[in-house]
Amino acid sequence: MKKLLSFALVLILMSTSLFQGTAQAATGVKGHQMETELTYWIQKNVILTDSKFNPDKAVTRGEFASYLTRALQLPDSTKYTFKDLKPNSRLTIEIQNAAGAGILGGYPDGTFKPDQKITRQQMAGMIYKAFRYMDLPVQKSSLNFKDNHLISPNFHDAVAAAANLNIIRGDHQKKGVYFKPLDSATIAHAAAFLYRMEAAAKLLKPDEPTNPSTPPVPDVDPEIYKVSTISNGQVIPTTALYKNFEDALIAYNASSSIRVIQKNNKVVKMKSGRAFGAQNPKQYTSLYSDSSLRNEVTYVQKGREMKYIGSSADHVILEIAGKTFYAKHNEVDLVPTELVTGYDYYEVATDGTLAHHTYDNISKTSAVYTVGPASSSMRIGQRYTSFDGVHFSEVGTKNVITYYPYFQFLSVRQPTSYTGAELESYIQKALVERQNTGIARYKDATTKSKLIGLGEFIKSVEETYRVNAMYILATAIHESDYGMSTNAQTKNNLFGIQVFDSSPELGEIYATPENSITAFIQRYMNLNYANPLGAHSNGAVPGNKSVGFNVKYASDPHWGSKVAGHMWRIDKFLGKRDYKQVQLGSIIYEGSTGVNVRTSPEVTASNKLFTYKPKDPGANAAFGYPLVIVDETTGSDGYVWYKVLADINPPSDYGWIRSDLVRKID
Repeated sequence: MKKLLSFALVLILMSTSLFQGTAQAATGVKGHQMETELTYWIQKNVILTDSKFNPDKAVTRGEFASYLTRALQLPDSTKYTFKDLKPNSRLTIEIQNAAGAGILGGYPDGTFKPDQKITRQQMAGMIYKAFRYMDLPVQKSSLNFKDNHLISPNFHDAVAAAANLNIIRGDHQKKGVYFKPLDSATIAHAAAFLYRMEAAAKLLKPDEPTNPSTPPVPDVDPEIYKVSTISNGQVIPTTALYKNFEDALIAYNASSSIRVIQKNNKVVKMKSGRAFGAQNPKQYTSLYSDSSLRNEVTYVQKGREMKYIGSSADHVILEIAGKTFYAKHNEVDLVPTELVTGYDYYEVATDGTLAHHTYDNISKTSAVYTVGPASSSMRIGQRYTSFDGVHFSEVGTKNVITYYPYFQFLSVRQPTSYTGAELESYIQKALVERQNTGIARYKDATTKSKLIGLGEFIKSVEETYRVNAMYILATAIHESDYGMSTNAQTKNNLFGIQVFDSSPELGEIYATPENSITAFIQRYMNLNYANPLGAHSNGAVPGNKSVGFNVKYASDPHWGSKVAGHMWRIDKFLGKRDYKQVQLGSIIYEGSTGVNVRTSPEVTASNKLFTYKPKDPGANAAFGYPLVIVDETTGSDGYVWYKVLADINPPSDYGWIRSDLVRKID
């Protein structure tokens, strides 16, 4: 289950039949350049249609104001009235609500001119004010449009902010990119602007807004601390009570028989044990970069295990994927060694595959999945523990084996060798297997699954957007339960888009499964996850909680290895043509500066392709940005340079990086 950053726009829930009816009434949408954006807002009842609907018709100031009011579900307001509006009409009420939210204003003569065609810069201005209304941080970028001089000074900041958030992209012509600020915007343009506005809002809106000047709120009040021993499976507190953590800590450190400190009966510090995500309203545990608990870096599903490092009065210190994080006490369950009922571990099966047994401390249940082939250094039947899926500690010994599961750290920019027909053959085979299990949810999977017939389309998406088709299919299989999940069946949502841990019943609705795939690639992978310049760039691989998509895409700490396991199974069935076919590498980070990728094997003032931003590689420097190395040469500077797949979006297929900045992964 994923978290995909929450945002201020409220999703409007509607039945599937209503969606279909509305979309069918919208003539001119099918095949339109903005079909995805138009369909999205029509289905949400933000853009209203009738038999005369024309997406290329100029949109008016009043219409766009109503779109914003419905999209943001703005509260009723009569703070502003305009003399040229018909009293109490739906349009008037929606314009007034937008005005009350500070998103728009009228003219000096007291009119609003609702029927006046809205310009592109005016639309940017309203969106800019919408971000202010949502209290979202907005940065501006320099404007490089050929027609910058036509942008009114009153709208310059709005256009700069929208361009920075990729809401405005301009019209690409031979002489350059033009914004055309004074041109009338169409309904299709409005749909696109709103669509990108929502995507940007999802990235900018934190789940729990915090005030940097205000310290974290204590978990429970009043504070009463106790120190306790453990005997016969019971926590036995001493009779002493302490008003603060520091006093309890003195007693805790003074005796080896004291095993834990409790705060209002909750364990907040222990001498040994395991840490798990606690049950809480969010249904996940936020992990922060430092003890101020203000900068959330990633998050972990409730019930899942993390390595316990220590505690203070205000936070718990944890490790996962080789990195140290901080968490709130009320989001972590500390289980002393004497009370542990289960934990995560790996085991090598008799067929040489690596099985991962996961434990949920809330439900007290275990599950198992196959990662892929085990390392040749691992022993059949032997248990291993690992908090990053790469460094495996052999239980009962001091042996540590370092092993990178191939597909988990393979860049999705590396295309699969398999055709669409071959991918479709795997879909059919997998659905037969699911159906034959007899499990109720897979009944009629071979005829009902939303994955059926997608092989060729997924391959075409790979060719268009440079995202590995086998990865796309593996993620769809994992997120949609082979196309049989409720969201897949009722909403054509194959990737859990907008499905939150706290509300799994939600999720975006798509007209077809193909639309879901396109949204997954355009709005998530290529915009913010695989793109090294994106908001959630941590490497273009499935990864773990330190590197790759898993850092931000899913709360499950093993999402990346599960997706990689599906890729391995697809590859195994189709002939093992992809496994270990390229050389993997990882950027080495020793400082706080970024690492440049260049268009040629040399350093010049003009050949920088892009820069990987600074990154904490975690313990053992194991998780820099992953790379695919395709060639090497000695440059004119005497250095060996590696030719690598460029994570950046097309048209740049390759880049060059100095070999002393890269570590090859065996």
